[in-house]
Amino acid sequence: MLELFFYMQEMDKENIKGLIIVSTLIFLIAPVFVFSYVFIHNRRKKRHIEEKALMQLTFDAEITKTQLEVQEQTMQTIGADLHDNIGQLLSITSLTLNSIELDNDKKNRKKIDAAIDLTMRSIKEMRLLGKLLQGDQLVGMGLDEAIKYEINWIEKSGKYKVNYTNDGEMPAASSPDKDLILFRILQEVLNNIIKHAQATVISIKLEYEDSVLRLQVNDNGIGFNHADLQPGQVGMGLRNIQKRAGIIGGEANITSNPDEGTTIEILTPYP
Repeated sequence: MLELFFYMQEMDKENIKGLIIVSTLIFLIAPVFVFSYVFIHNRRKKRHIEEKALMQLTFDAEITKTQLEVQEQTMQTIGADLHDNIGQLLSITSLTLNSIELDNDKKNRKKIDAAIDLTMRSIKEMRLLGKLLQGDQLVGMGLDEAIKYEINWIEKSGKYKVNYTNDGEMPAASSPDKDLILFRILQEVLNNIIKHAQATVISIKLEYEDSVLRLQVNDNGIGFNHADLQPGQVGMGLRNIQKRAGIIGGEANITSNPDEGTTIEILTPYP
């Protein structure tokens, strides 16, 4: 019995010794784990902040680039319209006034009325151009109004029939930065149609539902096969569209087949 008692005491001493060793190791290792966790957490937090800052810089740079491109697109439109439309109206006005015969009052009255009408049409066109010069203000009027102005210029060529529908009530608080990029995407899509699609009918649909804005553009053109696209062809424009959609947290879905036209759908979260 005495030997058993001493044996139990020795076992208790061993257990206590083991417990002390384990406790000591825990107290030594725990700060290392805590330090490692804090270090890793801080690194992740720092990386997240840096990534967020980089995303903001990229977004700001894209907004600036988009503003410049919208201005460039607007200036090209204005230059073409000044030459093809207003220039023609003023030329006809000049010819009409020069054809006035001083000794024929009856004919002169008709020619003067025609010249006045041409002059008023020229003034109206100049006012529209003035609004286009204010690209940011145009988008500031709302994406719907900006789209209508863009359609107006396309229809003036007489080459395209454009169908436009706006479904779903837009939120009271708009997102001008997103509107600007969406407007630029639309211009890019329409530019591709004009250059490559050989289309006659363009359909544009703007739809807002469940905090998601959907912009869809389709044409009845020749279409294309993605696999056949070469660098520098329309594929570059399509990649640019997808890139811009991604910057505002959206996505671009592109569907096209030869002789079946093309459909481009932009989906983006919208407050």
